[in-house]
Amino acid sequence: MPEPNPFVERAVALMTPLGPVRARAMFGGWGVFLDSVMLGLIDRDSLYFRVDEETKDRFAAAGSQPFVYEAKGKRMEMAYWLAPEGSLADSDSLLPWAELGLAAAKRVKAKRPKKKKKQAG
Repeated sequence: MPEPNPFVERAVALMTPLGPVRARAMFGGWGVFLDSVMLGLIDRDSLYFRVDEETKDRFAAAGSQPFVYEAKGKRMEMAYWLAPEGSLADSDSLLPWAELGLAAAKRVKAKRPKKKKKQAG
């Protein structure tokens, strides 16, 4: 598993006031987790936070852009938006955006159907 680069380490460190935030290598980038909730992702040296209908407009109003990738010739937009400009300056600037990402991720997770546990046979 690849080692986090300085950008990943700094982003995680800025979010530690939220709790035990960690980064996990995923798909050539990094997933940012608090407990079992993925609140963000890091692609190269860019941090994105999870958005939903309640938070997307706040990120857009701050000049943020969605995470976009190309697959099979199509542009794919994910529900993760770039941390607004200047928010990575310090924890005080970043935490409000991280909290929005965490809240959105929790709401999305709560809406998903529960997985059925396998019964011992």
